[in-house]
Amino acid sequence: MSGLPSFERLFGVADARGDAATLAVAGGDDPTVIEAMARARDRGWIRPILVGPEHRIRQVAADIGIDMAGMQIVHAEGGDVASSAVSLVRSGRARALMKGQIATASLMRAVLDASSGLRTGRVICQVALVEIPRDGRRFLLADTGITIRPDLEQKIGIATSAIDVSRALGVASPRVAIMAASESINPAMPETIDARDIAGRLNEGGEISCEAQGPLSFDLAYADDAGAQKQIGGSVVGKADAMIFPDLNSANLTVKAIMYTADCHFGGILMGCSCPVVFMSRADDVSTRMNSLALTLAVLDDPRRKTSN
Repeated sequence: MSGLPSFERLFGVADARGDAATLAVAGGDDPTVIEAMARARDRGWIRPILVGPEHRIRQVAADIGIDMAGMQIVHAEGGDVASSAVSLVRSGRARALMKGQIATASLMRAVLDASSGLRTGRVICQVALVEIPRDGRRFLLADTGITIRPDLEQKIGIATSAIDVSRALGVASPRVAIMAASESINPAMPETIDARDIAGRLNEGGEISCEAQGPLSFDLAYADDAGAQKQIGGSVVGKADAMIFPDLNSANLTVKAIMYTADCHFGGILMGCSCPVVFMSRADDVSTRMNSLALTLAVLDDPRRKTSN
């Protein structure tokens, strides 16, 4: 069994929060977004600020029978939606940001803006928490959404963010798999060399506490029996709390394949910004939006966070 909490556990933690967090939602004119915000409001998790066309937000809410009491609306249209939501965080009116019905590129332009965004100097990446009840496995995947071809230092930054999420979820020294298609070092596959070097850097200690191993293929990171069959050992084999992929293509294909073919639960968060960002696909249903929100609240409440809004 994984040391990472289940989403059921994260919901319980969020239910027990003493104070609702104010959340700015970029693109609030969507039925799944509004329903998720209403559920989270009713559970006392958040005070939502929906950013988008006000008439459209109110019409969608009316169409699905959602009472908007306790929800603020900030009217914005087009390219102003993302920047308006980001400004709510920068001004202190909101403690966290959520990606609603808005394209990733539009949101990231506002987040990355040098003068008015949420940049910190860290690599910005998406970390997804996946729970597969059948196997009793829960693990983090990164970067599943942002950096297309990270270099070595960016990969270490991505790994650091995944470790930060793991620590916020209660695993102080996570097992981290540095992923590649092969567990063998092959100069023709430079990602295997990077994986070896990243694992070495992470295992040096310092401020980062983890057990890293790489390169590891997915079967070795996920399943104990794969290690036995391939006669490959190590503390991370079959027990990875986090999997760090060599590029966006491999990470995104893996997480989407799991999401759509396995009986699983999942949620996502954007790390590396001045505040955590609830971050998954526009195609997500209400349950996944709630999962992502519960995950983000756990990170927001982590006392190790150095910045707060």
